[in-house]
Amino acid sequence: MEKNDCRLLRPYMQNRELSWLKFNERVLQEAQDPEVPLFERLKFISIFSNNLDEFFMIRVGSLFALSGEEDDTIDNKTGMTGKEQLKKIYEAVRPLYIQRDKTYFTIKKEMKEYGIRHLALNELTQHEDRYLKEYFKRHIMPILSPQIVDNHHPFPFIPNKKPLIALHLQNKNQDLLGLIPVPNTVPELIFLPGEEIRFVPSVKVICEYSELIFDMYSIRDKIIFYVTRNADISLEDEDAEMNEDFRSAMKKLLKKRRHLEIIRMECEQKIDGWLKDILCSKLRIRKEQIFICSAPVSMNFDSQIAVFLDDKLKNRFYYKHFVPQPPPEVSPYESMFVQICKGDILLTYPYDSMEPFLRMIREASEDSSVVSIKMTIYRLAQKAKLVEYLCNAAENGKEVVVLIELRARFDEQNNIDWSERLEEAGCRLIYGLGEYKVHSKVCLITRKANGDYMYITQVGTGNYNEKTAELYTDFSLITANQEIGKDAANFFHHMTISNLAGNYLHFLVAPNNMKKRIMELIEEETEKGGEGRIAMKVNSVTDIDIIEKLRDASCSGVKIHLMVRGICCILPGIPGETENISVTSIVGRFLEHSRIFRFGIGKEQRLFISSADIMTRNMHRRVEVACPIYSESIKEKINEMFDSMFYDTVKARVMQSDGSYCRKPDRLNKINIQELFIDKAIQRARTLPRTEMKFTEKMISFKSFPIQRFGSFLQWLKGAKVENQNEWPAIRDE
Repeated sequence: MEKNDCRLLRPYMQNRELSWLKFNERVLQEAQDPEVPLFERLKFISIFSNNLDEFFMIRVGSLFALSGEEDDTIDNKTGMTGKEQLKKIYEAVRPLYIQRDKTYFTIKKEMKEYGIRHLALNELTQHEDRYLKEYFKRHIMPILSPQIVDNHHPFPFIPNKKPLIALHLQNKNQDLLGLIPVPNTVPELIFLPGEEIRFVPSVKVICEYSELIFDMYSIRDKIIFYVTRNADISLEDEDAEMNEDFRSAMKKLLKKRRHLEIIRMECEQKIDGWLKDILCSKLRIRKEQIFICSAPVSMNFDSQIAVFLDDKLKNRFYYKHFVPQPPPEVSPYESMFVQICKGDILLTYPYDSMEPFLRMIREASEDSSVVSIKMTIYRLAQKAKLVEYLCNAAENGKEVVVLIELRARFDEQNNIDWSERLEEAGCRLIYGLGEYKVHSKVCLITRKANGDYMYITQVGTGNYNEKTAELYTDFSLITANQEIGKDAANFFHHMTISNLAGNYLHFLVAPNNMKKRIMELIEEETEKGGEGRIAMKVNSVTDIDIIEKLRDASCSGVKIHLMVRGICCILPGIPGETENISVTSIVGRFLEHSRIFRFGIGKEQRLFISSADIMTRNMHRRVEVACPIYSESIKEKINEMFDSMFYDTVKARVMQSDGSYCRKPDRLNKINIQELFIDKAIQRARTLPRTEMKFTEKMISFKSFPIQRFGSFLQWLKGAKVENQNEWPAIRDE
């Protein structure tokens, strides 16, 4: 197929990278929302910037490699080459920098109203100027390591995302480049004395008083800049020595990553002339790779300011504090094993606490009937009770098998550190499976009672990370279903012998059969025509084969509702192609992370939770697991939570047929479903175990809803069961 022909043949698809940039724009919109607390808006700018950093390090880095090849690979959805995609990315990113700057200066103006002032250097009083100059000379200048670049002073290594000051120096009509790296030991902000909270970024102070460092030169120009390096690197077999273990090879790889090519330079002011030319030459970048911003490049400083705030301002500037609640279905006074044997347990993070799962692992580490604990680990917190309990289990003589993925992007070193701790305690470790990352979230506890083995299985949609379990929405199913347990036992058996082709009765497992089975389930709904129903909640949709199956289902009349937080390469509402598909995205206080696959309605419905997104990498290059939900009560709970998300009118955006997103019109009531889930979790935690929580009419004005359209939703909010899933209304706005 010739390049650009894909777009003509598939008008219902869009480019992955441009779709991701639209997602990050939705993150930035949270920083622009005046109803979001002030410092939470500051955090969203930081999240937006960190997201963009990773996008350049991974996706742009990958395209850079492609664009340098003679045989240029094309995007299978739009037909664009790597170079064409880079051009489109640069065009889309520059307006986002302008939005980011405007957003920060709006927040800066609002902070000023509360006596919090981010000062420009020209706003300083003479006394403040003297204070900063003296501070610089006493506390910063002694630890700086400036240099000039000439024949005797070679251009140094520039670290990733670290601030530097570059100066155009002249000495006897000779042009020289001066550099001042900013050490990590220098605080990001310098606070001025006085009753108000007044501060200046340290890098601005260093730049301002740089003439004290280069006093023998005249300074013609100076800028603050940051570089972003490519981080898209993988461990090839030839990178590792014959007798070298995978962990040692990964340590070498991390060192190699630090020296990859530079793909972006960010400057905190306009750069022109000699300084621009010399930096482009030394950094080996083109001018289109330079991005200018007037707001600080680094904006992770809300916590530094918060130290000076009283409780009243803290309450005003941040979301109301929420601690994940103990689920009433789980008794704190009864063994987890006893409770799990009575019925399946579903934890819904971050509304439910992760503590019941951790308590189960702790009990397993001490229970004499437990023979083994086996689990997959992709990301862990910096401080992890889970590791402590697993180590305790190994030290108590249990067989502990941990399949830890050392290639979890940007968590490699953390996982290496934890793997060493687990190994020291006697756990048996497996480091992924060759070129396949193990991204599944499965834990299997095997117990022996009355001469028989019994399985307790946990399958989740998110990581065993105690920190992100308070910030990401995820499902964690814990079951004593022995059929599920047998599949989990087979899964770990296959992983320990590197068998990716194992067969399972219940699990959908990538890369072997997950994609094939999902496509078969879509086909089954397609055969039902207008009676078919498909709903999925994922982070991303990029796999072209599944997209085409969804398109075929739409053409046959199947109603398809997609809840996609991030990248979505399928365009809804294209006449004759995707008219029956709607796409909704929620970006809010918590990161929507759970994955749900749902096919059909009523008693015949098939429902799965999974670790996998609808992406080619998840289906073909990762080990993923999707677990069916058999418990009717848990299926009902997931359905209710999933369906209710489509009624969000505050944080939900609906994708239009051109790929843009629009907020839902606030015709009736503002519904922030994450906040409602928080309130529901708090109220449920106040009740006795296994009792239903009842919503009060104070939480939402029921009178303003058309009952015919929202009747089922209201029943659920009031605590009633929704009997007829057919009654859930169409999601796309008329």
